[in-house]
Amino acid sequence: MKRILIVDDAGTVRMYHRKILESAGFAVEEAVNGIEAIEKSLQRAFDLYIVDVNMPKLDGYGFLRELREQKLAQVPAIMVSTEAESADQSQAYAAGANAYLIKPVKPDELKSLVKLLIGEPR
Repeated sequence: MKRILIVDDAGTVRMYHRKILESAGFAVEEAVNGIEAIEKSLQRAFDLYIVDVNMPKLDGYGFLRELREQKLAQVPAIMVSTEAESADQSQAYAAGANAYLIKPVKPDELKSLVKLLIGEPR
């Protein structure tokens, strides 16, 4: 079973994304900020990350930059944010994101993008 880590400081957003992904057959774990996400990713491997931009302690950009510097298998990351400017998307890709979605995410869009990025049939 493919494992996904949701990194978001908002509990309602984590729960919403978890429900969508678990209904599609994925195992889901959560982290409330970038620091906790780094700790979890060093303890076990994930197949994909879904990362919020604005979080306390370590934001999504900082988390992805840190993650990409680790000696871990480099797996896809989807940046999810309320920020809709192209500069925000550029910053996400520069930090190591593979895709960028604007909140609120549509369930079908999230599921199909996750399946595409981890190589599962849609």
